[in-house]
Amino acid sequence: MTLAQVKSMNFEKLTIQYDDRVLAPREWTALQSNWAAELLQTLPPGPVLELCSGVGHIGLLAVAQQPRDLVQVDLSETACEYARANAAAAALPSEVEVRHGGMDDVLDPAERFALIIADPPWLTTDRTPDFPEDPLFAVDGGSDGLAVARTCLRVIADHLDEGGSALLQLGSTEQVRALDEQLTASALRVVETRAHRDRGVVARLEP
Repeated sequence: MTLAQVKSMNFEKLTIQYDDRVLAPREWTALQSNWAAELLQTLPPGPVLELCSGVGHIGLLAVAQQPRDLVQVDLSETACEYARANAAAAALPSEVEVRHGGMDDVLDPAERFALIIADPPWLTTDRTPDFPEDPLFAVDGGSDGLAVARTCLRVIADHLDEGGSALLQLGSTEQVRALDEQLTASALRVVETRAHRDRGVVARLEP
């Protein structure tokens, strides 16, 4: 893998590499990782799925704390290359598989996961110029910021194992509430939400 202008950051116990072609990891997203690790202590056996995984830091930190096999999915080939490199550098005891492509295309219909982590882009299209340093594909969630989140909900409903949970990261509790109709259609419900003091909210979903 050829890496141009490689940067690195400490994401709690992990060292994560990336460059300007992908979304830079945000320290505050460790909220989602740590909640995932907390849930894995009591969830049924089975692997973890991470949707819109980017360079892999959120899922990797979760399974670094509570070892499970991990499948990571992202549309960006460059992000997937970094996710593989970051997984190798972490030297985790469990297996990490990174799949490049659409979440509908790279998952087998029969695959089930005990925990699904989803971190879709959630900025509204009209706000993306406020963040010129971020790749557009990684932050543009459409007119209401929820276009990719809706796809994530459908995939969660199709691939969440019995007794499992999902953690969906969005920009605000208002965005979570705006998904009520899609949640109902997917037979999912919000069990709890946790917000970071600076930005972002994570919703725990169950059937």
